[in-house]
Amino acid sequence: MRKKRIAFLAALILAADAVMPLETQAASREDVERLLRSLTAAAAVTEADDYDADGIVNAIDLTLMKRELLEPQENGALRSQTVTAITEQTKLTGRTLTKNGVTWLVQSGAAVECTVTAAEASVTIAGDGAVSSDEKHRPRYGVYVNGELIKDVLMSEKEQTVQLFTGTKQRTAAVKIMHLSEANNGAIGVKQFDVMTSAAEPVRPAAQKNLSIEFIGDSITCAYGVEAETQYVGFETGTENFSKSYAYLTAQLLDADYSAVSYSGYGIVSGYTGSGTKNATSLMPLAYENVGHQAIYAEPWDFASHPYDAVIVNLGTNDDSYAKSDLETRGAEFQAGYEAFLKTVRKCNPDSVIICTLGIMGCEELYPYIEAAVKAVGDPKIICYQSPTQKQSDGYGADWHPSPVTHQLNAYILADKICEALGMPSAKIGLDFAVDGKYGAEINTEAGASGWPYFSEWDKSLNVTLSKAGNSPEAAIGYVRNLSLIEGSYELSFNATPQKGLALQYAVRSMHDPEKVYCTGSMNADGKEETVVKAFDMPEADDACEIVFFLGEMSSAVTFRNVTLFKRG
Repeated sequence: MRKKRIAFLAALILAADAVMPLETQAASREDVERLLRSLTAAAAVTEADDYDADGIVNAIDLTLMKRELLEPQENGALRSQTVTAITEQTKLTGRTLTKNGVTWLVQSGAAVECTVTAAEASVTIAGDGAVSSDEKHRPRYGVYVNGELIKDVLMSEKEQTVQLFTGTKQRTAAVKIMHLSEANNGAIGVKQFDVMTSAAEPVRPAAQKNLSIEFIGDSITCAYGVEAETQYVGFETGTENFSKSYAYLTAQLLDADYSAVSYSGYGIVSGYTGSGTKNATSLMPLAYENVGHQAIYAEPWDFASHPYDAVIVNLGTNDDSYAKSDLETRGAEFQAGYEAFLKTVRKCNPDSVIICTLGIMGCEELYPYIEAAVKAVGDPKIICYQSPTQKQSDGYGADWHPSPVTHQLNAYILADKICEALGMPSAKIGLDFAVDGKYGAEINTEAGASGWPYFSEWDKSLNVTLSKAGNSPEAAIGYVRNLSLIEGSYELSFNATPQKGLALQYAVRSMHDPEKVYCTGSMNADGKEETVVKAFDMPEADDACEIVFFLGEMSSAVTFRNVTLFKRG
C-alpha cells in the first residue's frame, strides 16, 4: 500500500504546474527515472536522489527534476552543447539512414524534426557525392523554424552550418530540416545541433502524430518541376519541392506523419521510355524494400518499426510509355506486375489500408488494368480510384508535370479517400462535386426549341447548339446532374461565351424539387467570354442536385468549360 501511495503522489507531482523556487543542480532524464524507482521502493535511495540537498529524499526532489527537464530556468547559466541528430533526440520522418552519427534524409520529404531550447542554435548539414553534380542536379533542402522557411539550399558543399536563431534570451522553437528534392539526386545529412542553453535536454523529438501514411510513386509524388515557370523547361532539382506535392499536402490536411519512396521515371514493369522499348532498370519493385536505391543507401527499410495506417500507390504513368504501343499484350503484363507488387506492399505493411491511383498526367488506358489487379488480389483493404487528369487552366510544371494547383486539388481528393477508407469523418473541403456529374441537355421541341448537345469527355466541356429558340428560357437547359451535396459553403465556377444580347441564367437546384434553388445568377449580355465564380451556402444536405443553364431563348451555340463546384467550408 505504501508503494502505491508514493507512486500516486509522484504522478500527481509530475503533473503539477508550479513548484517551490529552490536552488537545484542539473538533472537528466536518467536522474528522474532513478528517483522515481527510489520513491516507489523499486530501488535503493542514493545521495544523488536528494536533488534539493535538504537531507530528505521525497516527491519535491522528483518535482524539481521534472521542472528542470520540462521548464528550463531562463536565468540559468548558458553553456555550449552539441547534440547529434539521431532518433533519441529528434523525430525522424520518412526514409532516413543514420551512419557514423549523421542522419541522412534519403527520400523526398525525409526530415529531422525537433524542438530546440536555447538562446542560440545552429544545425550542421552534410552533403553526399551529389554535391559535385552540376547545379541543376544537386540535392535541395529546406530549414524551417516555427513553420517558417528560413533557408532553402541547393547543397554544393560537403558540410555547412545554418543558424537557426540567435539572441540573449532562451526560447523554445520547433525546427525541421527537410529534403525537398528526390532520392535520384542524392541525400541530405543532418549532423548535429550546436546550442547555447541552460536546458538539460535542449533538443527533443517532435511529437508523433496519430495517423501515418506512406506514399509510393514516381515524379508526380516527387513534385517534379512544381516550381517551374513553364512546361517547356526540363528537370532541375531547384524546381522540385516535395512540400508542394499532393503527398505532403495530403498529410498536412489530415495532420498525419508521412513517408515517401518515389523516383522520377520509375514504373512497375517499365520505367519511362522514349522509344517504346522496355526500361527494366527504373522499377519500383526493385527499390521499394530498401531505404534508397543508390548503393550507399540500399539497406533494408524497417517496416516493422514504421507501421502505416494507409499506403498510397501512385504508379503507372511511366509504364504507359511502354505499354501504350501494344496495350492488349503489355497491359496484361502491367497488370501481372501490379498484382505482384501489391502482394509485396501487403507483406511489408500487413495492417495498412492500400489505396491505388493513376491519372493525374493522363494514361487513363492503364487504369482498368489497375482495377483488374486490385480485384484479382482480392484483399478487402486494397482499393483504387482514378485521379482526375490535370487541366490546362490549372497550369503545368516542368515537362508538363502537375502544377501547384493540380497537386492541391489531388490532395483534397486523396485526403477524402483516406478518410473514407479508414472510417474517419471528412469535411470534404476542397473537393470538386461536379467532377463525376452527368453532363447533358434537355431540349423541348414542343416549346419551340430545336438543337442538340455534345459532351466532350476529354476536357469535360458541354456544347449546346440551338438552331431554333424556344418560347422561354426553360425551353432548353444544359445540365450537370446527380450531384450529392452536403451542408456547407460552395463555389460554382465555369467559362462560357453567351449569345450577344442574352443574359443567360444559371442555377444550382434540387432535382427532387426544382423549386428549391440554392444558387442563381446570370451571365453578361455583350457576347464576350466570361468566367463565372459564384459563392453560395447549402443549408442542408441534398443527395440529388444539378447545375442548370437556361438556354431556351438562344439561337446559336454555347460551350461550358471548366465547370467546377468546390466545397470551401
